[in-house]
Amino acid sequence: MQKQTGKSGGGGGSAAAKRGRPFGSTTGSGAAAAAAAAAVGDPAAPAALVGPSLHVLTALSDQNNKRIVLALQSGLKSEILWALNALTVLSFKEKDDLRRDTTPLAKVPGLLDALLQVIDDWRDIAMPRDHTKPPRVRTLGVNTTISGFGLENVGKVYSDSTTPPNDQSKIESSTITKKRSAGFLFDEDGLFNIDDEGRTERQQCAVAASNIIRNFSFMPENETIMVQHRHCLETIFQCLEDQNADDELITNMLEALVNLAPVLDLRILSSSKPSYIKMTEKSAVHAIMGMLSSSIKAWHCAAAELIGRLIINPDNESFLVPVISQIYRRLVDLLSVPAFDAQAAAVSALYNVSEVNMDCRLKLASERWAVDRLLKIVKAPHPVSEVCRKAAVILESLVSEPQNRMHLLVHENNFAEILTSEGKYSDTFARILYELTARPSNKVTSGQAIWGNIN
Repeated sequence: MQKQTGKSGGGGGSAAAKRGRPFGSTTGSGAAAAAAAAAVGDPAAPAALVGPSLHVLTALSDQNNKRIVLALQSGLKSEILWALNALTVLSFKEKDDLRRDTTPLAKVPGLLDALLQVIDDWRDIAMPRDHTKPPRVRTLGVNTTISGFGLENVGKVYSDSTTPPNDQSKIESSTITKKRSAGFLFDEDGLFNIDDEGRTERQQCAVAASNIIRNFSFMPENETIMVQHRHCLETIFQCLEDQNADDELITNMLEALVNLAPVLDLRILSSSKPSYIKMTEKSAVHAIMGMLSSSIKAWHCAAAELIGRLIINPDNESFLVPVISQIYRRLVDLLSVPAFDAQAAAVSALYNVSEVNMDCRLKLASERWAVDRLLKIVKAPHPVSEVCRKAAVILESLVSEPQNRMHLLVHENNFAEILTSEGKYSDTFARILYELTARPSNKVTSGQAIWGNIN
């Protein structure tokens, strides 16, 4: 099942996907035009880009809206694939897209619940076996030779033979045989349950549904609906909590959460709205910290950006402050990562977190290597000037606390060097040096500066 994307207006070559845009948004203009043609059912579109038979109207009527929701709820493979392909097209829009309209969630009642059901169905079968209920012990007839329940045949091996639907179906070499023990009939994953192929199909559907949710999160008109939908947020946090799930699904859910973070209030997880998953604010923060601690760059960068956006809301502070020391430690570690995007994400998060209260500024200044690595961001400098400016402002906010001056005085020479060499940030570092050395309340601490005892 292929994901249809819109036009990004690039050259003929393919480039890396931009952060904050749906995957595949940087495909060439030829591929984008073919995908757009496939979206409206153009028979001249290349078969390689069309995928399953797809005919989607850009202006959906009420009848088509209901059909998509019913198709997702039907459980039928062909219907689910059609609905997911249609929604992938309808939920995507680039600035230069041929399609001028999009489909907000408000126009399709029940759509978000239906998409979450697709993800929940896969998560139910993807749960590790040690987390599921143990198999039932069948003791009826266990002491008889022939029980009537097939227990005497458990040790035997049975073959499931299938033939492909073609003209050579009668040829013995074309027969596909799967050998398995009869014990699978009594297994929870045996009879009347799906096999590995079915699990893979469900997983692909769940990934496609997560991509659609991610695309919907880019539309401002969907923000209110999604942040007030408790089941949606619980599903997103549960996917982040389980890092053994599909990587693309986790990435889609994480980026959707980053888009919703500025208007997200974590208190909804303890509200009176119906809850389908036992997820609390503490569990949600724990899931975010797991993403921040991950070694995958896309995850820890997005988690750092997410924390910086969440803490802007005063209602979220009480949930993040208890782990603020762990957050600072990890963000300071990211400042030393050679990747510029990781440094930018860490600085952006520190910029917001350091403004929460005095205690946060004290903990950041006392964090080992924090001031040194922020100075390196400015001195290197970072290729994005806004990142350097935020790093300088963070240092200025730290020096505003008298208790932090001891941590900053050892860097007095570096401040003076940047003051004389970096014209863009000279005003900021002039104020920092003034706070360190010129204030009357600083007489005692100034005697311990790097030049020795000057009192």
